[in-house]
Amino acid sequence: MSPPDPATDLFETHRPRLVRLAYRMLGSVAEAEDVVQNAWLRWRTVDADQVREPGAWLTRTTSRLALDVLKSARARRETYFGAWLPEPLIEAEAEPAQDSLTLTLMMALERLSPLERAAFLLHDVFGVGFDEVATTLDRDAAAVRQLAARARRHVQDARPRYVVGREEGDRIARAFFDASRSGDVDALTHLLSETAVVRADGGGKVIAFRNPIDGLARIKRLYTGLHRKYGMDSFVFLRLLWIDGLPGFVSLERGRVLQTTALNIEDGRIVEIFITRNPDKLARVAAELGLSPPGGVH
Repeated sequence: MSPPDPATDLFETHRPRLVRLAYRMLGSVAEAEDVVQNAWLRWRTVDADQVREPGAWLTRTTSRLALDVLKSARARRETYFGAWLPEPLIEAEAEPAQDSLTLTLMMALERLSPLERAAFLLHDVFGVGFDEVATTLDRDAAAVRQLAARARRHVQDARPRYVVGREEGDRIARAFFDASRSGDVDALTHLLSETAVVRADGGGKVIAFRNPIDGLARIKRLYTGLHRKYGMDSFVFLRLLWIDGLPGFVSLERGRVLQTTALNIEDGRIVEIFITRNPDKLARVAAELGLSPPGGVH
């Protein structure tokens, strides 16, 4: 048996938080894990005993690596086919929320510059002091405060105004699946807000709506049309789950295309529907459900 390695043990205690931070920066679990692995490689090159605050060092290193990746990722998203959604982050039923972000806030973060996003996440979400954020971003503290303030203004409308309990969220998610599968216009009318919108991410790998579907009337036509074309048996419910703080479910379309659906609910009505079908973003969901890895099926 190998002797204990205090430096490795210390890093592993911080790893879950570092992965969450990198994921919130990038919207991709795979990229977040790569960033944290690179932080680990850098950690191995320093004398851990000489690092006065290991947690701060690791947070700073991970943040800087994630910023570098984010800049190239934003360029790739400009040419992304259709809507881009973050990789679904599935929450265990008994697991408390690890931070205050939801999928709607993750989408709002996409409107921020990389530095605004980093300042907001580090200070407002992960509780890092402004002086340390300033060191991480190589800016003075006053500039960092301005970055965080601008970020707050941009994401203010995306903050949840209605807290959905798990029981209510699960009930609405199951009702929405049943109504959309059967093309039940009355049920859809009852469940959806007049201004509801559907966003779907297929990544060019599977068929998905390239542009958002806006408004109750258009969404009802969409689901009644899908029911007429494919019938009820083409859509299979697998299980309820929560995705980045939002209720939802995972399902199969025509027995082949895996997808997650997350619902933003306000005052008992669905205001946003986020559908992830890109197989590159669903490998972890498939593994959790014991399914074959999703492929680029039409």
